[in-house]
Amino acid sequence: MALFLSLLLILLFPSTNADWPPSPGYWPSSKFRPMNFHEGFKNLWGPSHQSVNHNALTIWLDKTSGSGFKSVRPFRSGYFSASIKVQPGYTAGVITAFYLSNNEAHPGFHDEVDIEFLGTTFGKPYTLQTNVYVRGSGDGKIIGREMKFHLWFDPTQDFHHYAILWTPKEIM
Repeated sequence: MALFLSLLLILLFPSTNADWPPSPGYWPSSKFRPMNFHEGFKNLWGPSHQSVNHNALTIWLDKTSGSGFKSVRPFRSGYFSASIKVQPGYTAGVITAFYLSNNEAHPGFHDEVDIEFLGTTFGKPYTLQTNVYVRGSGDGKIIGREMKFHLWFDPTQDFHHYAILWTPKEIM
């Protein structure tokens, strides 16, 4: 199973914190030639809401648009991370998602690993949901797991680091 990294950005804001936690040691396959950071992803929408600085892609939402991107190559394992600060206030119907998926290669029968912030209403806490799906959606035979977490902190107050560690034997 090879998945593409995508960040469906609806509510990610620029960070001034360049000290992100380092990768735990998973390196790109030697099958692929090295590439510059900016060559490793492509814009899905909202290019005016993206900026590359110091090997980090920052995307954000305002009243005119959000943004999204995806990797140009598939991955079979790795460490995938993002520093996210979600929008405070009324965000019902809006989801901020950081995910791995092979939907383009297998529409309706795809695999997916994701971290989602579900939108909320005034005064209600955000819910973080994680999903792991095998063999897609819509066929009635989904193999996977969804977990919802009521956060003990306010994800709107600062940037927090979220990561998916995918090894050949497990996903954390």
